[in-house]
Amino acid sequence: MRQLILDIRPDAPPTLDNYLPGANPEACNALCAAANGTAAEAVIYLWGPPGVGKTHLLRAVAESAHALGRQAHYVPAGEPVPEAPFGLLAVDDVQTLGEHGQIALFDRINSAREGQGVVVAAGDSAPARLDLRRDLTSRLSWGLVFALQPLDDENKLMAIVERANGRGMDLPQEVARYLISHCRRDLPNLLALVDALDDYSLSLKRPVTVALLKSMLNAD
Repeated sequence: MRQLILDIRPDAPPTLDNYLPGANPEACNALCAAANGTAAEAVIYLWGPPGVGKTHLLRAVAESAHALGRQAHYVPAGEPVPEAPFGLLAVDDVQTLGEHGQIALFDRINSAREGQGVVVAAGDSAPARLDLRRDLTSRLSWGLVFALQPLDDENKLMAIVERANGRGMDLPQEVARYLISHCRRDLPNLLALVDALDDYSLSLKRPVTVALLKSMLNAD
């Protein structure tokens, strides 16, 4: 496949509005409440396999809270967990935390439980299955815990069409369905292929068709 596939445009900034909830409306509702300061619980934990949108949601809830004037911070994998409380603290990939990061998150959850903000965290497993300190996994399960479910095919199709529309791309239904049926099915990959197909079509000045998609996928 040509390097063009990898040279895709950046994704639109993640927001709570541009996340397709699919089977996860309760998680989205809880995050909206966390962002606007009306969360029923001080701790929200999201888990699930790659591609279900955990990072999207954590970045989105932090940005949404910040836009509403709250002090919010997103912590990606590999970065230290801040020691000071925040109005909203979003910690990604908790399974990668070292000893110091686990202690810091433990302290931040305790602070949140005492009324100092909200902690939103995400990992690849349910709290009890995380290879972390037992006292931390216990606290991660104290609040709301959501197992995020992947989108079904119809929701993936909707996401693909919305991505194409956002780029001003005419994406025939048969092309969208071919993507879902014949390509790697995780949503980030599907959206990246839509971006790449748009660029490929423009570079060749050819309309988007199944034949063009096959040509792109089979290119060296």
